[in-house]
Amino acid sequence: MRAVGFTEFGGPEVMRVLELPEPHAGPGQVRIKVGAADINPSDIAFRSGVIRKLMPGAFPASDAYVVGWDAAGVIDEVGEGVRPELTVGTPALALVVPRLALGAQAEYLVAPAESVVRAPQGIELAAASTLLMNGVSAWHAVELLEVTPGATVAVIGASGAVGGYAVQLARAAGLTVIADAAERDRDLVAALGADHVVPRGDGFVEAVLRLRPNGVDGLIDTAQFTGASAAAVRDGAVIATLRPAVNAATDRGVRSGDVNVIKYSGDTSVLNTLRDHAESGVLTLRVAATFAPEEAAQAHAFLEAGGVRGRPVIVF
Repeated sequence: MRAVGFTEFGGPEVMRVLELPEPHAGPGQVRIKVGAADINPSDIAFRSGVIRKLMPGAFPASDAYVVGWDAAGVIDEVGEGVRPELTVGTPALALVVPRLALGAQAEYLVAPAESVVRAPQGIELAAASTLLMNGVSAWHAVELLEVTPGATVAVIGASGAVGGYAVQLARAAGLTVIADAAERDRDLVAALGADHVVPRGDGFVEAVLRLRPNGVDGLIDTAQFTGASAAAVRDGAVIATLRPAVNAATDRGVRSGDVNVIKYSGDTSVLNTLRDHAESGVLTLRVAATFAPEEAAQAHAFLEAGGVRGRPVIVF
């Protein structure tokens, strides 16, 4: 089968189409014939070797590496002992933890049944493939804040894939949302449902404090501005980040929490809820651009250049 991956760590140019053995579903597993798989910043960190340096055991020596956390397609093999709704021919989404040649960016993906859910109806596979990894990231970020309906939270990086989902999930949870945006993204972030849109960058803290003088009840930071933005939260609040926080410690009891996608990779209930939110329009799925497998290097370069709204998607 064709898979999108690399055989050596490096820049976008190492990405290529690999020919790998076709996997098959075993007990408790489902195989999906993949129609589309999105590309995320973590794929770049894997490909470049950054994660290998930080976590050597995560990428032992291998002849091939395939990245990708989530994919959309059609179930074409079912192992014993899976849920009855996961039948051959069912459009489905899967969230997996990429390891060696077992990433999602391949023509066939075998995943644990608990990590597979029905695809949202009425949504093309390319858009559906952008849901689970980014949606789970936003879901956990909102959970980390430990706030209740009626609270006010802020989102940094609201125009991005995770940030946009965070705005919408926070609103669905009954929270008031203050979100940042560059001038060109103000309409986008407002359309996602932010109650207040404030300038991105140096003026963020001041703008938030004008709206909430004592600070917001929680902050989701998808852009790693944590050290400077801690002043925007109230005493004892939580700052949720996509990566370990930098200089987030304060003498006001402000805490930081790191998003952990792996924690939810097999949580069928959360995955189903995210699917339902996409199906009902609570979540807006955004495809930045589509690429053929042979264009994987261009897709990585596109994402790495920055300024992408939504996710690039590999279409098989």
